[in-house]
Amino acid sequence: MALLLLRRHFGTKPRSGSTITTLYPLDPSSACASFQLLSWGRGASGQLGDPLERDLRPYPSAVASLSLPLNSFLLSPTPGRLPSPPPAATVQLGVSCGLFHSAIVVDGKVWIWGKGDGGRLGFGDELSQFVPRLNPNFEGIECVALGGLHSAALSRSGEVFTWGYGGFGALGHSVYHRELYPRRVDGSWNGKVSHLATSGAHTAAVTDSGEVYTWGRDEGDGRLGLGAGGGPGEAGSMSVPSKVNALPVPVSAVACGGFFTMAITSDGELWSWGANSNFELGRGNNTSDWRPKPVSILQNTRIIQVACGGYHSLALSDEGKVYAWGHGGQGQLGQLTMQNQRVPVVIEALSVEKIVFIACGGSSSAAVSDTGKLYMWGNARDSQLGVPQLQDIQPVPVEVKFLTDNDGMGPLRVISCAIGASHAMCLVSRQSLK
Repeated sequence: MALLLLRRHFGTKPRSGSTITTLYPLDPSSACASFQLLSWGRGASGQLGDPLERDLRPYPSAVASLSLPLNSFLLSPTPGRLPSPPPAATVQLGVSCGLFHSAIVVDGKVWIWGKGDGGRLGFGDELSQFVPRLNPNFEGIECVALGGLHSAALSRSGEVFTWGYGGFGALGHSVYHRELYPRRVDGSWNGKVSHLATSGAHTAAVTDSGEVYTWGRDEGDGRLGLGAGGGPGEAGSMSVPSKVNALPVPVSAVACGGFFTMAITSDGELWSWGANSNFELGRGNNTSDWRPKPVSILQNTRIIQVACGGYHSLALSDEGKVYAWGHGGQGQLGQLTMQNQRVPVVIEALSVEKIVFIACGGSSSAAVSDTGKLYMWGNARDSQLGVPQLQDIQPVPVEVKFLTDNDGMGPLRVISCAIGASHAMCLVSRQSLK
């Protein structure tokens, strides 16, 4: 396939009057590195962290800042991403987007904001929050995975906590009512949980021995991997964590799509199960299957991360190539055509870069290069691609440009990103010019 040319756009200058939440006071010392969290897209429910409560932000704007000692940070475990051995004395940073809420984890603490109904923010009420707010109910958190109407977190000690709307057993507590505060999930697993992922209504956890446990909604499409017909609860749900016995190999990472699930072994083999009407499983057919099977076309490729959207997925190889498959009607596969893809295909438009991080929203996608550039494509209807004046569908990756003014903090380098239904965020480092 011929190399696709990337279109590059510049955003407009942000309006004045916004307030940036300081998570940690910025230190002017040259021994510190500065970080910012930027957001864009639709924000009617507060998910952008904008105190002005604007409904739409077409360009990335800073909503939070912090500073850390140089070379001291490490990305928190990300759903679908193989873990990296943590160096000593590091501060973990991670971001997550849910349907209409957002969160950032810094050194075990959680700031969370956005739509509050169902208790998905975990403050003990259902109030929405329009700026990042430290949740005092958390300590020692390693990562947060935000779903549709619920949320989940993994602690450093390997415990799983969930909160929010409990319909379809999404919380894993044997009940179907809401939880306004984080509550520990008492799973039947042995040892500790080392990896966690969630989606609109189902959740998956990986133990340190490589076993996968799932719970939540199934509806008979097989996304839980527990057998034909799903679980015994409403809509075939399972309200307690259950081991995916049909998975014959230990895995290290898992990701949840809209109605399907993906897992990666420690040596980079990708497995899939669940709904498949849009070729979500990457097997070449559109037959749904609750039984986990490897994605055969990638068996000779070492995958280090998989990201799942509503009906599509991306996979990242250890060589920095990005593969896409599933539903392509919103341009989310990064191809000139918007047809569905039966099996994973390389996104040629990204071949000029080495990609180190990927993310999926409901119908949009993103990739971060090793030089800190951010590329996005897919559904742009709510400005969730961070590039003003795009058409509603953007099938080719575009580079997101950032305006920094003359603040003396130097250029931005994107570290990671997350996408919700209609908004997105990225975490960037800012090296001082001093």
